[in-house]
Amino acid sequence: MYESDFLILGSGIAGLMAARKLAKFGTVHVVTKKQAVESNTNYAQGGIAAVVSRTDSFESHVQDTLTAGAGLCREDIVRLTVEEGPARIRELIEIGVRFSERDDKLDLGLEGGHSQRRVLHAGDLTGREIERALIESVRADPNIKLFENHVAVDLIMEKHPGETPAEHNRAVGAWALDPEGTVRAYSAKAVILATGGAGKVYLYTSNPDIATGDGMAMAYRAGATLANLEFVQFHPTCLFHPEAKSFLLSEALRGEGGLLRLKDGTRFMEKVHPLKELAPRDIVARAIDAELKRTGDECVYLDMTAQPKGFLLTRFPNLYESVKQFGIDMAHEPIPVVPAAHFFCGGVLVDANGRTEVPGLYAVGEVSHTGLHGANRLASNSLLEGCVFAHRAVEHLKEGWPELKKRKIPAPPRWNPGKAVPSEEAVVITQNWDEIRRLMWNYVGIVRTNKRLERAKSRMELLNDEIAKYYWDFLLTRDLIELRNIACIAELIIRCASARHESRGLHYTLDYPEAKDSERHDTRVNRYRRVTRSAARSAASQPL
Repeated sequence: MYESDFLILGSGIAGLMAARKLAKFGTVHVVTKKQAVESNTNYAQGGIAAVVSRTDSFESHVQDTLTAGAGLCREDIVRLTVEEGPARIRELIEIGVRFSERDDKLDLGLEGGHSQRRVLHAGDLTGREIERALIESVRADPNIKLFENHVAVDLIMEKHPGETPAEHNRAVGAWALDPEGTVRAYSAKAVILATGGAGKVYLYTSNPDIATGDGMAMAYRAGATLANLEFVQFHPTCLFHPEAKSFLLSEALRGEGGLLRLKDGTRFMEKVHPLKELAPRDIVARAIDAELKRTGDECVYLDMTAQPKGFLLTRFPNLYESVKQFGIDMAHEPIPVVPAAHFFCGGVLVDANGRTEVPGLYAVGEVSHTGLHGANRLASNSLLEGCVFAHRAVEHLKEGWPELKKRKIPAPPRWNPGKAVPSEEAVVITQNWDEIRRLMWNYVGIVRTNKRLERAKSRMELLNDEIAKYYWDFLLTRDLIELRNIACIAELIIRCASARHESRGLHYTLDYPEAKDSERHDTRVNRYRRVTRSAARSAASQPL
């Protein structure tokens, strides 16, 4: 058993920000699936949105976020996040993040849905630069220990008095599979989920392989409520090439004049939205999807050829060279693109301090649902959310630290390995994995229908029953853990989508093509009850 004051699962911007702050008054263990730098944060190209220019305003950023959120944002959370943003930016700069500058000022980019230039970036490798600075800071802190290449299996719970089923158990750690194949206990006084999203639930995604919804699934099994899982953001522009895997082409390309064209060169966004290529992502993704289905083409094209080559090399050096490796010179020819699953606006329901309904359990970053994003995320608000809510979670823990530090960390129960024998039927895992991702892409993707959702629900219920039967019979592996989690989250996405009888934001169904005031609510699900409908608000606050 490994003991610490605080256990963090995940090593993106939210997890690492929380770790370095918690280490000032306690010991911290960070358990992460691959190397610490392998996270969705590391792949963020565009940047982080914040009001740092005199020509910008909090109100403008708030209104842009509310507009993108299509009526489901929590305005109090939006204002809180936007107003705390500049302080978190200053903190990143103090840590050592080197944002791009122009004429000795921060070079602010423009992205879809923003009315002002407010996106700080580090060229087109913003996430990698933020991760670099945070990792260096974390590795230098003696109060923090990183456990890399460890796969979390489930949360460790102890009995706890409470009024609701979710409160009857307290999170006191997690089981994790180490690189040698041994399941070990990581116990703590408080647990923070910072595991990112679940893009790998879909066949095509911009996310790295680690994004399998682990934190969401573990929280669900522990009794926490998840909300608004039907709102999956599909990024409009991933590189379409047989040798390219999950290669995202930043929204910033369209912010700097990129045009979307069909194979014959015709532009199509002009007839779709007044903002054309700078329309919110859900509108652009649906427009591309509609054109692909109408024409039968495999892709559309992102045209950057109106920009000088020198500008492209300066503003997008990594993207330019990376795309060129696939034989495409964006200065002289358009780039073939398709939509792909990108970001989850829903997740584990939390309050303004990142607390879930389960005592001792926090969630920050993409794994959580704060109410900031509503039915659609405004571009580059995700890194901002990770910073702000990591800070708020730590401040809440710090406030209660005098009492929390007295809490004795309980000895975990013995790990139950089941039969735990190597299986000669590992092909079953691969088959189920592929089937789930293709099913979700075809039936629960950019455009949905009642019939597609019914078919998907029926099949996922059978697959989850099948996985539950053999899960404890096979020797536990990363593939098996991830299969269990994507199967869980896939079924929950379907259940949430089936409960929303309208089209709003990222959820678009041909059976209910219009938004309805009567449907302006969150969809919530936990293991104790069916999907419920509730006014957009955060999780009930729980005692520390």
